[in-house]
Amino acid sequence: MKRGKKYVEAAKLVDRTTLYELEDAVSLVKKAAAAKFDETVEAHIRLGVDGRHADQQIRGAVVLPNGTGKQVRVLVFAKGEKIDEALAAGADFAGGEELIPKIQNDGWFEFDVVVATPDMMGVVGRLGRVLGPKGLMPNPKAGTVTMDVTKAVNDIKAGKIEYRLDKSNIVHVPVGKVSFTEEQLTENISALMAAITKAKPAAAKGQYYRSVSISSTMGPGIKLNTAKFIG
Repeated sequence: MKRGKKYVEAAKLVDRTTLYELEDAVSLVKKAAAAKFDETVEAHIRLGVDGRHADQQIRGAVVLPNGTGKQVRVLVFAKGEKIDEALAAGADFAGGEELIPKIQNDGWFEFDVVVATPDMMGVVGRLGRVLGPKGLMPNPKAGTVTMDVTKAVNDIKAGKIEYRLDKSNIVHVPVGKVSFTEEQLTENISALMAAITKAKPAAAKGQYYRSVSISSTMGPGIKLNTAKFIG
């Protein structure tokens, strides 16, 4: 795979054989970011679990102390007063059954997170085929199926992110922007790692953190020393 000149230059800053301490890795990720836009910083966490087994599934959410740096658009499925409550809390869109054809037939996806009250999950379930593959289906573990729509919307707007295993047993999540201070990025990554350590399934055997790396959108991966994250 041919890499651009900027990537090649940035990659020279990183020793691929080194496991960096978090603070050093964050400093490097900022130095190695050379794109003309404010790149997203992402964490990639390979775990020693087998997500094909229900008792080893890892899914949850964490509020990053400094947010993600992205404006998140929230859609809430609710009824009656809960619709007004959601909008008052800052939801970008809120409604009920009337939104189904708009999403299903018109391909409307101008939202990043979907929240639903439990009594609306029967309706939202009809959108499983379109919301599921995009990772937008509300889920109780992620706090997106709840009667407390005010808290759900506030948390998401404050920088709540959802994490889940992909088919390769890796968690990929945004942890901020290159424009964040080193301290802000370090705090965000520490909060994420604490949440994933806490989420370790009892059924997980052997080494939990197989590898953890961080990178900016266009930058090289920087491997972290995971010793300090293991509780």
